[in-house]
Amino acid sequence: MQANQVTIKSAKEIELMRDSGRLLARVFAMLDDFIKPGITTMAINDEVDRFITQELNARPASKGQYDYPYTLNSSVNEVVCHGMPNTTHPLKSSDIVNIDITLEKNGFIADSSKMYVMPDASPAARKLVKTTYEAMMAGIQQVKPGARLGDIGFAIQSHVEKQGYSVVRDYCGHGIGREMHEEPQVMHYGRKGTGLELKPGMTFTIEPMINQGTFKTKTKKDGWTVITKDKKLSAQWEHTILVTEEGFEILTLRDEEK
Repeated sequence: MQANQVTIKSAKEIELMRDSGRLLARVFAMLDDFIKPGITTMAINDEVDRFITQELNARPASKGQYDYPYTLNSSVNEVVCHGMPNTTHPLKSSDIVNIDITLEKNGFIADSSKMYVMPDASPAARKLVKTTYEAMMAGIQQVKPGARLGDIGFAIQSHVEKQGYSVVRDYCGHGIGREMHEEPQVMHYGRKGTGLELKPGMTFTIEPMINQGTFKTKTKKDGWTVITKDKKLSAQWEHTILVTEEGFEILTLRDEEK
């Protein structure tokens, strides 16, 4: 069913999306012990590809989407999003890295990302990562029937700007289901009481990208990798969210968050 071109999921479709979300949470649980200084982002990519296809009997939904050749995005330090895995730059002990993964099972896609903080990351980097997670959760807490998309953006923007950070404007969350990118677009800044009204059965991602400095970004020559214009650090977290009759459900919730 469509509501303003936004797909309302049936009970059966919601159950399938829960399955995809649970599987994706397992991928991140596997990575918790795998990601460490000295490993390359391509090694992370290859292990996630193996785990999704062989152990979970699912499909990495990003691979081949828009001609993207890899299973995940790996965005290190000043990379805002869409970082491409490589074999040439192993993770340093001071790095922060966002791993963004999509997984499709039985026709439905889940999308989530997590920050991994290396042991010698600076206090400033750790604070950015923590504030970004808090901002995502503040946005998620706004989700309920009758709320509006602007409420989500306002909650995120308010939280991060109080800490002196900025919200990336060029990229946003999105509806998700049978397609990786569906309506609506979910901005991470905005005004309360504006935008689309939320209804039970909607599913979308909330995935704020938060920068230490300016919100402005630029795309590298590879056509994918987005970095902060001022080369300062950026962090991102992402979950796939369901609007329920009472509020929200995080379909990609990880064990350590429960």
